[in-house]
Amino acid sequence: MAATEMTDTLDTVKTVPESGYTTSDGPPPNYFRIDFLLRLLLLVSAVISLVVLVTSKESEVIAVLPQPFGAIIRDAKFNYSPAFIYLVVALAVASLYSIKTMIFSCAVMSRPAPSAKILFGLIIFDILMAAIMASAVGTAGGIGYLGLKGNSHTNWAKFCDIYGKFCRHVAASIILSLFASIILVLLVVLSAYSLYKRSN
Repeated sequence: MAATEMTDTLDTVKTVPESGYTTSDGPPPNYFRIDFLLRLLLLVSAVISLVVLVTSKESEVIAVLPQPFGAIIRDAKFNYSPAFIYLVVALAVASLYSIKTMIFSCAVMSRPAPSAKILFGLIIFDILMAAIMASAVGTAGGIGYLGLKGNSHTNWAKFCDIYGKFCRHVAASIILSLFASIILVLLVVLSAYSLYKRSN
């Protein structure tokens, strides 16, 4: 009788692998294919936004005195504003981050059950990247709004009626950057959900 109970116990132990789940339950779901696609979208949106913002340049003739006595040519470039420079840096970091994490996703995609440490690490880094992108988008969006509407209380004149092409480039870049920020939030939710399913 004791030998039979010992055999049943050993059989039970053998059915529980090191990952912590039983063979009857199966491995936790692996969502890294979805993770990879989201990171690919992050890369595409960040790179396009970066290119659009960097190429935002326009030159216009500004009359300072009645024509034809006085006029100057003024340029509008992204590097004239610290907010836009911050967005460029954030987009460059997001692009490099997406490439590295895409490679990582490919490496763990074939695993039956990624470890909890991997998922937790992705959550932390994705949150940090999302925070950087969100702050950069908010800062650039504030400057863009001033350029579009101006501020009569501080006598800041709007300039998008003069530099229309430049403002369209900036607006497109901010929209794409906002899309990239949303993707980062979705990645955090996906990793958190994967971690939740693993714990259950």
